Amino acid sequence: MIVEDHNVVTLSYELREGGPEGEILEVMNVHYPFKFFCGGDQLLPAFEEQLRGLREGEAFEFTLPPDLAYGDLDLDQVLDIPRDVFEEEDKGGLENLLIEGNFIQLTDEEGEQFNGKILSWDEELVKVDFNHAMAGKTLHFKGVVLNIRKATVDELIRKQVVEEDGVRGWDWGVN
Repeated sequence: MIVEDHNVVTLSYELREGGPEGEILEVMNVHYPFKFFCGGDQLLPAFEEQLRGLREGEAFEFTLPPDLAYGDLDLDQVLDIPRDVFEEEDKGGLENLLIEGNFIQLTDEEGEQFNGKILSWDEELVKVDFNHAMAGKTLHFKGVVLNIRKATVDELIRKQVVEEDGVRGWDWGVN
């Protein structure tokens, strides 16, 4: 069996920034592997494309530049937001929220939620980066295909992994 559409694939891998010697961003090992439904439009298309055709036990190593991963940093996604918005959002006190590098979630007037990272703040404004956390990064993957199986009927309908206990696999939304 090979990595192709309508199969459930289990991987272990190491994700580094920039290249094989870069900073480790994520590790999915045999004790906590990454499992996905191939062809479900939930992963980066270039990530799936690099894995297609591989067999169980086969190793892989590839690099995705920002344009094939989460895109370049978009300065229009770095916004100055009035500080009083955060006082409405956080009932526990701003000292727990306004921390440089802290990831937050804000909700707009229509109820849509946005994830951002606090860059800085002063008495009036909070600078928040709403780019994807991996935007602007070159991603280097190195790993092995642990298992490949045909998707169940339920997985084919949902286009995502459904574990034996009925719990769906993690959904990687592509932004």
